[in-house]
Amino acid sequence: MSDAVKYMVTGASGQLGALVIDGLLARVPAGEIGALVRRAEAAAALEAKGVMVRVADYGDRAALEAAFAGVARLLLVSSNEIGQRAVQHANAIAAAEAAGVGFVAYTSILKADTSPLTVLPGEHLDTETALAASGLDYAVLRNGWYTENYAASIPAALAQGALIGAAGAGRISSAARRDYADAAVAVLTGDLPARGTVYELAGDTSYTLSEFAEALAEVSGQPVAYRDLGEAGFEQALIGAGLPGPVARMLADSDAGAAQGGLFSEDRTLSRLIGRASTPPQDVIRAAL
Repeated sequence: MSDAVKYMVTGASGQLGALVIDGLLARVPAGEIGALVRRAEAAAALEAKGVMVRVADYGDRAALEAAFAGVARLLLVSSNEIGQRAVQHANAIAAAEAAGVGFVAYTSILKADTSPLTVLPGEHLDTETALAASGLDYAVLRNGWYTENYAASIPAALAQGALIGAAGAGRISSAARRDYADAAVAVLTGDLPARGTVYELAGDTSYTLSEFAEALAEVSGQPVAYRDLGEAGFEQALIGAGLPGPVARMLADSDAGAAQGGLFSEDRTLSRLIGRASTPPQDVIRAAL
């Protein structure tokens, strides 16, 4: 980088990264913030906020190293390319080490080392292992489920009068995406934790998908019930709705994992980090409506 920045956020034009940028802007001068994006066309909106933007792909080690030069604290937001993430994240970690980054926080998944989910945790664990093997100071933000993941189904649920899934009676301790962004900001801007600190992050309240459907019905004023299709049935329904096969597989697996407690936690680290209660699901439903 031509100019050093204290904080760098990767995936800065994505849904989580953009919220982290806004959270940092509320705490520190814009000149201390760097944003990494994959596509140059994503730069303008971020540059308008006064942050320094660099363009690099997780697959381009040299570009990453140049982008990370002079960075004191880096938030490594996990890639959305399932199946490619372990290699991409290893590139980013190697580039951060070569560039002399002082500290890295990585967005992993809740209970990555014990989760019953089968699709998502593996690459996150590989990344955590790569961080541990590096010479970097780092912490792991094991983000629980985003309530927005279920809120995305609201239009279809209202149209059909049914919220479909495969989570059975499993309880889900989700939080709003902004809650997780605020936690990342708190870790980045606070006193640095001990190397390898793991934060298990989940919402303060939990619900079953039946309860989520009841909340949706109450907030919307329309009848909505939960219909459990089982893992295979849910996957096929998602494919039928136009989702790509790998995405449908991941969502169905995640629901099946939720049925086994994989998305439930009574840990209150998230609300302690952000200094407030996590966002209730009803608030996310209202925002979605």
